[in-house]
Parts: sequence; C-alpha cells; structure tokens
Amino acid sequence: MRAVVLRRFGAPEELKLEELDVPSPAPGEVLVKVAAVSINRGFDIGFRRGQYARGGALPMVLGADPVGTVEAIGKDVADRRIGERVAVMSTIACLACPSCRQGRVSSCEASETIGVHRAGAYADYVAVPARNLATIPDGLDFPAAMVAARHGSAAYNFLVKRGSLRAGETVLVNGASGALGGFCVQIAKLAGAMVIAAAGAADRVEAAMALGADFGIDYRAENLEARVRDLTGRRGVDLAFESSADPEIFPRVVASLAPSGRLVSAGAHAGHHVPLDIKAVYGRRLQVIGAAGTDVSDLDWALAAAAGRKITPRLDRSFHLPDAAAAHRYVEDHRPTGKVYLTP
Repeated sequence: MRAVVLRRFGAPEELKLEELDVPSPAPGEVLVKVAAVSINRGFDIGFRRGQYARGGALPMVLGADPVGTVEAIGKDVADRRIGERVAVMSTIACLACPSCRQGRVSSCEASETIGVHRAGAYADYVAVPARNLATIPDGLDFPAAMVAARHGSAAYNFLVKRGSLRAGETVLVNGASGALGGFCVQIAKLAGAMVIAAAGAADRVEAAMALGADFGIDYRAENLEARVRDLTGRRGVDLAFESSADPEIFPRVVASLAPSGRLVSAGAHAGHHVPLDIKAVYGRRLQVIGAAGTDVSDLDWALAAAAGRKITPRLDRSFHLPDAAAAHRYVEDHRPTGKVYLTP
C-alpha cells in the first residue's frame, strides 16, 4: 500500500510517500480502507515538527482520525462487518488505569494516539482497535463524517460532559472560527445557550457568526472582557471555552467569567504557560476544567447530529495522499476556517 512516512522531524518536505505492507489486523482489531483523514495542528503538524507534548517515535505514519470502510476483521471481533462505513476515534484507552476501570475512558491516564504512538492513516489502509469505531449513518458522506467525528465529538464532550452546559446559560467561545471552536458555537446554541464568539480577526468573527453565534468579538480590536461585561449586564459568562493558551488572551477569558463560572481549557496551540489570577479563582469560586479525549458515544452523538443537520461540518479543501507535504504547508500558511484533509 501507499503510505506517507515521517522519518525525521522538520519541514513538510520530510513527509515522504513510500510503499509499505498492508497491515494485518491483530486480535480485537479491524483493517480500515481509508477514505479521508484530517490534518490536525497538534497531532500532525506539531508531531512533524517534533513539538508534540506526549512524544511518539519515528518513523511514523501520521493521521489520527480516518473514516473509511471495514476491509478485514481480526480475531475476537464480532460486532463489525466487511464494507461497513466507520469513523475512527483517535485515542486508544488503556482500559487498566483507575479512570478506565471507573468507566471514564475519555479521561484515560495512559492512552495512546493513532498516528502518534502507532501507525496512522496517511495511508491506503490502517489497522485500529474495533472498540474505537463508530458507524457512519446513511446519508452522511465521508468528509463530513470525518470532521464531525473528530471535532464535533470533542466539542460535545468538552462543553456538555466536562463543562456541564445547561440551557439558558451564557457561553464564550474563544477561537470560535476554528474547527473545534466552530462546533462549540453550534453545540452551545443547540443546547439553548446565548453564545458570544471571540476570534482574532474580523473575517474569523464573521465565520463564527455564520454558525449561529449571538454576538461576536474581535479580541485584537476590542477589549474582550469589557465587551463581554457589556453584553451580559456586567455579570460575565457562565461557561467559557478556550483552546489557544495565548498568554495575552487567556487571562482576559478568565476575567470574562461570572461568579462561579466555568472555564474549559482544551488546548495550548499558542503556548504552554499563561498568567492565572488565583485570587480571582478562589475569590469568585471559578472552576478551571482541563478537557482532552472523547469516547465512542461522543462520536455516535456527533455523527447522528451531523446526519440530522443539527450541526454542520465545515470543510476547506482536500489533497491527495501524495500531496501531504503541500497540505501541511497550506494549513500552516493559510490558517483555514474549514477542515483540510487527505484522500487516497
């Protein structure tokens, strides 16, 4: 089969198309014929640069979140069939840590990631645990299913499960034009919240508003916390979502919270260290909630919601597998609001 292999950290040109053996599914695994796989800034670009926080060894075939069809079934797999259309959850839970034993696999303390710790889906085929699969509903095409499974599931987990989002609350989504932030806007509206979308440029605010946000803030041109206070009658928001860890913006998001407000932190694309006013945290009874990982039930929810047109996946453009380096360069240079992905 064809596969894009990274043998040395560095520029996009380090991604090389090679011929590899088609993997055989081990017991408990299935072989998936890849139809599409997304390009992610953390898993793919961060790993390619040698900057991914949770390690991973070279050589590696990237690609965490493929969609495709079941091509072969390993021993001890009874609930999958050849030809089934599936989406793949990127995180492989260990099933042995305290969180897994308590049924909280999305909080696994020793998880691995497809395309980081084991061969991923920048390839014609990928072998994955059968327990990581979700069935794609009829009427939902592969690219839309890929984005919904990857980011719609995470937004649902982070806001609803981790953030305890409730109808009637006010929600601030920072980075609202991104793939994950855009789904946060949609899911918060679907839950009955008032949504304030924040982004770093006027056109990105417009993109978030088009997804249903009630108000938009360009935090490069406006005072974020002051504008939030104006929009909420000086109270602040009940729930905020933040995934950039920008040291300038993060404290403004915290300052935008209402008393007893909750902040879901789910990324660090702009840095790892941010100022945090601890006096405000305990004095105003704020909660800072770390969020990472999903479970298959989150994928099932997101795929059903996308098939039912309750949430809308956004796509930018596709590249063919041999053009993986060009795809990485495009994502780095253009910062698209829709998802960029590879197809065979």
